Amino acid sequence: MRTIQWKDGKVILINQQKLPTELNYIECKNPNRIAKAIRNLEIRGAPAIGVAAAMALALTANNSKAKDKEDLFNQLEKMAKQLEMTRPTAINLFWAIERVLRKARSTVGTTEDIKEITIKEALTMAEEDIQKNKTMGKHGADLLEDGDVVGTICNAGWLATAGEYGTALGVIKVAHEQGKKISVIALETRPVLQGARLTAWELKQDGIDVKVIPDGAIGYCFYKGMINKFLCGADRIVVLNNCSVINKIGTHTVSLAAKYYHIPFYAVAPLSTFDFKNNLKEIRIETRRQTEVTEINGKRIVPAKVKAINFAFDITPPSLVTAIITEKGIIYPPFKENLFRVASSLE
Repeated sequence: MRTIQWKDGKVILINQQKLPTELNYIECKNPNRIAKAIRNLEIRGAPAIGVAAAMALALTANNSKAKDKEDLFNQLEKMAKQLEMTRPTAINLFWAIERVLRKARSTVGTTEDIKEITIKEALTMAEEDIQKNKTMGKHGADLLEDGDVVGTICNAGWLATAGEYGTALGVIKVAHEQGKKISVIALETRPVLQGARLTAWELKQDGIDVKVIPDGAIGYCFYKGMINKFLCGADRIVVLNNCSVINKIGTHTVSLAAKYYHIPFYAVAPLSTFDFKNNLKEIRIETRRQTEVTEINGKRIVPAKVKAINFAFDITPPSLVTAIITEKGIIYPPFKENLFRVASSLE
């Protein structure tokens, strides 16, 4: 299945807010609707956000009535600024925007040529994402053995990407396709419950055994020997800080418990998720609406006037990460040094 598709000059995406009870599609006729979908978590997951941003720029170009190239470029850059404000932590968003704008700017020809190239680039990025994730899954599957029980947090499956495989769940899916009997314990992932709603739904669709646990149960599950390995995705991996992993809030806590109980802890992310420019102090960790914590299905569960703190992500230091799985191979410590060795063909 595809998370996001281009069809007849429109962008069709799965509304992840409706899952698992309803498989609902959103038809986006203008790029503002895509920006809204990113902001409201109707589409989420770093690679999926990147593809969605590229599609939004493609839709901007497709809908444009610009009479000259500079006018078209201005429209694209205006939309890019709007997209950049939707989810500030996921670097794939900025990577995708920069790549599409660079391609548009480098195109020699008419406004129609630029429109065509912009759309083509977005579609290419979607296909590349799927192929990279499949390759990443093959690399990661070598680390899984028949009978493993794998822990996960949030949703890092095909819903978090352009489709079909995903990052962390892609590793599990490939291992499953290889005939390995893999089962999964998924953290519910408060406050939006991406693990309970999305990961469990995906794995059920793929016929992979999955159980859901409260986030706070992970330490006891490690203690009981119920989990052999742990896989997470990433929204940004900060190279200047020796590949610190920024991922869904709670990931750092899991990594601490995994280290204590000697459970291998793997991050799974394509190279587009690696940040080669910024250090941790320069990165904005997204803080989301308090109501995601204080309410469930619109009903308040926290006493009136009591505030909540809702960080969307946390930072896992490299000392707590066993290895990072990428489409170029598996990177072991020291991460920064080995990253450039493994990814020698960086674009």
